[in-house]
Amino acid sequence: MRNTAIDVLTIGNAIVDVLARVDEEFLSRHDLTKGAMRLIEEPEAHRLYDLIGPSVIVSGGSAANTAAGITSFGGRASFIGKVRNDQIGEFFTHDIRASGVVFETSPSNSGPETARSFILVTPDGERTMNTYLGACATLSSNDISKLTVEAAQITYLEGYLWDPPEAKKAFIKAARMARGAGRQVALTLSDALCVERHRQSFQDLIARDIDILFANEKELKSLYEVKTFDDAMQLARKQVGLAVLTRSAAGSVIAKREEFHVIEAERVEQVIDATGAGDLYASGFLHGLTRGRSLAECGRLGSVAAAEVISHLGARPNTSLVALAASRGL
Repeated sequence: MRNTAIDVLTIGNAIVDVLARVDEEFLSRHDLTKGAMRLIEEPEAHRLYDLIGPSVIVSGGSAANTAAGITSFGGRASFIGKVRNDQIGEFFTHDIRASGVVFETSPSNSGPETARSFILVTPDGERTMNTYLGACATLSSNDISKLTVEAAQITYLEGYLWDPPEAKKAFIKAARMARGAGRQVALTLSDALCVERHRQSFQDLIARDIDILFANEKELKSLYEVKTFDDAMQLARKQVGLAVLTRSAAGSVIAKREEFHVIEAERVEQVIDATGAGDLYASGFLHGLTRGRSLAECGRLGSVAAAEVISHLGARPNTSLVALAASRGL
């Protein structure tokens, strides 16, 4: 394989997160399903902003979080996602570039505003996400650069991007370009409700174009419509070369054909905010994989990153992950 300039290219929704602490009664009063992600329109976005109390505003988006995690590990990451040329879009652009991620997607000059996600965190650390996609949905095949895709060892695709039709075309184009260049393609299922909306087309995509599948237990069981994790895992092993499956406090399972690893979760004194746990797990795993680490070591790097991000508000690391990994002997 020829030399590559980027370890991982991530493609997904460019979103600014608005994080607020709420109680269970707030979710019930506003008919919000705890732990789920729902898509909302602009009026609802403005309504929720008026309803919540004090908030923290940070750059987010699943694939963008993963890219930021990779650079925190000392890796090289690029991100493709769409923002509007508005104040929120400028904030996102500055934030992700400041983290060391290469971000060159041209902003849109008209149309919907930059996306935002209202992440409501209950006292147990669970997050309920209400996402206005805005400019994200305007991502198109024209935003996918062949040179950018071919420069990356792995192209990592965010399942949430499967919703907007034009973005879906961009998604498929990138996957085909990467496979055509002999690169690997990874997919994260993103959310169980997302899987329910696109179950069959996700399975088709996985069978045809995906080398590495990231999923949590709930998403995986939804994908294959089975009741147990073990049944879902066995089906995933048959369909994809490498399955990376997270189980929250129960750790993670990594399956590559006949190779199998169970990775313990890193201990955390208190879960402050579960937002980004899967995104950061993926960053550690992918960083290790592109650096030739064993699958077990990749899983441990993922666990270290996930533990760091759930120990504070926000879905980006507050601590240097390369230093944190070194302190764990990785």
